[in-house]
Amino acid sequence: MNLPKLASIGIRAPRLTGANLRPPLRTLGPGSVSSLLKIALDVAYVLLALITGVLLLLWVASIFIPLDNINVTVTDGDNGRQMPLTRPLLLFGVGAMTAYFGGFLMILRGLRKIFRTLTLGDPFQPDNVRRLRQIGLILAIVTGGVWLAQGLVAARLAPGVMEPQGVSDLLTPVFSILVVFVLAEVFREGARLRRESELTI
Repeated sequence: MNLPKLASIGIRAPRLTGANLRPPLRTLGPGSVSSLLKIALDVAYVLLALITGVLLLLWVASIFIPLDNINVTVTDGDNGRQMPLTRPLLLFGVGAMTAYFGGFLMILRGLRKIFRTLTLGDPFQPDNVRRLRQIGLILAIVTGGVWLAQGLVAARLAPGVMEPQGVSDLLTPVFSILVVFVLAEVFREGARLRRESELTI
């Protein structure tokens, strides 16, 4: 039994062209996934800037506010210990939080500039290499600062209540830092290849 040809009954087979094979979402350029992530980073940057500003004002205010007969409870979730709130403890706690959020504010600032180049469709710029290295360095400083601060708090302020972080707790942050520096080298190589191609043209 012979089936009628599709062309004879007015049905045309779809043609596979480059336009049909393109993914529905673009990763670079205006209106792409990068532009949506850039908007999310902008919102997060503004919120983090407000939080950092409030913490900075609290740190300045903690220099002057009276601390008579104020106790705090230091706990790790199970055990707790009450201790008087001293000015050095308050300045250290608020200052550490301010530095923590300020560090991530600087990281978000660099990421926003990187995603701006992705939105423009030109990611392999030499400035992005410098920005990624700065992000890796800030992330290393924040990670080391948190590790040292928690060890200091656990050992000096709440011995027996809070356990200091071990070296194993640094594995994930150190891996993330190494990934950032590897990405910086990838971008550096991409910028070099683009520069060489421009010179040959």
